[in-house]
Amino acid sequence: MSNTWTFKDDIGAEPGAVVGYEVEATDGKIGKIDVASHDADNAHLVVDTGWWIFGKKRLIPAGVVTGIDSQSETVQVNLTKEQVKNAPDWHDTHGPGGADDWHQPYDAYFGPMSGSTR
Repeated sequence: MSNTWTFKDDIGAEPGAVVGYEVEATDGKIGKIDVASHDADNAHLVVDTGWWIFGKKRLIPAGVVTGIDSQSETVQVNLTKEQVKNAPDWHDTHGPGGADDWHQPYDAYFGPMSGSTR
């Protein structure tokens, strides 16, 4: 079992500079990474879904990242497009420096990640 807020050790590459990378759900592309955090127990990606769900941004916890391909600049996640679409909205007030309980809606939605989809 892995932590929802920590990148897995076997994702294929370092989760370094992935801002701008395309994000692929299990059933297709969902957008590009707008923000990437690698903080201990707080690692996540903010994905700009662009045209797909009307310019919404979605937070993706690091625990759902299954691979990073630096050559194709793609990050794979273990979520479907529908799961991303139904995830809580991202607001700039969330995250470090925001409300103390900013994890709560994401923890409630994503739950503990164990390598399988919700």
